[in-house]
Amino acid sequence: MARDYVKKGKPASRAKRGAKSAPPPPPAPSKKPKAFIFVFLVIGILAGFGYFLWSIKDRAPDSAEPVQNTQPKQAKPKPLPKIPEEKWEYVKELENKEVEVDVPEREDGPKRPYQMQCGSFRSEQQANVMKAQIAFAGLESIIKRTEGNNGVWYRVVLGPYNTKRDAEADRHRLQDIKINSCQIWYWT
Repeated sequence: MARDYVKKGKPASRAKRGAKSAPPPPPAPSKKPKAFIFVFLVIGILAGFGYFLWSIKDRAPDSAEPVQNTQPKQAKPKPLPKIPEEKWEYVKELENKEVEVDVPEREDGPKRPYQMQCGSFRSEQQANVMKAQIAFAGLESIIKRTEGNNGVWYRVVLGPYNTKRDAEADRHRLQDIKINSCQIWYWT
């Protein structure tokens, strides 16, 4: 059966054996009289200030001296001095001077092309997987088979690049697809 817990008060608590129930705390004093006192005090201060202003209005001195309208003597303005002429000598010297600068011929770049290696694997299958990932970025790579003291390595290489800037641009494209292991070297 459903019970209505809202209308029903708290159940009587069972007192522990041997424990006396404490008397209820005294009711808290009401704060309303303090608020009324504060309001009456503020109204009294405002009324006193208003009365003070009203009472000093009538006590103004009547013997105010009349103001004389005197015009000050007009003094003749002093003439401004003439603008001095510029005495800079370097302006005249620089007008006709030409500066000759020896510009060395620009080198078009390094004599050797660059390559970018993105991986070196023991198995050719892993190298082909890396080559396919690079192809998805729209770049063409080659697999170089290298034999050394520690066995056969399959290197995934892009290039050759004429400038390092071109290689960096392709490396940034590969970093966008999470291939971060690429190194740029001179072509070997």
